[in-house]
Amino acid sequence: MALTIARVPPGKESFVYHSHERDEEFLFILSGRGRAEIDGTIHEVGPGDFMGFTAPGVAHHLTNPYEVDLVYLMGGERSGFDIGHFPKLRRHIIFGPSGIYGVDDGALQPMTFKDWGAEE
Repeated sequence: MALTIARVPPGKESFVYHSHERDEEFLFILSGRGRAEIDGTIHEVGPGDFMGFTAPGVAHHLTNPYEVDLVYLMGGERSGFDIGHFPKLRRHIIFGPSGIYGVDDGALQPMTFKDWGAEE
């Protein structure tokens, strides 16, 4: 598990709108105000608000359209392997022990074990 304090300055956003396939994540607002986009819906957030994202989960991120910093605790699992979905960018990111790899959604193809070459 990891826990960090994050800060979103006025007019900025936390990270790209994303979801996780394996690692759960949570956010707890400490100070300031912001807007959380969660599964396509915008929610006003402020001190004391908690957001938990199970895995696999819905896409989410924070923006700060206000005049003071948005400060929050961000935590969650760090399993060593996760797949991030970035629906607005139409990309997937694979986080693994050997590195981070990105792929465009159009390059993803469903496969069976037979297609892959492994025995069923």
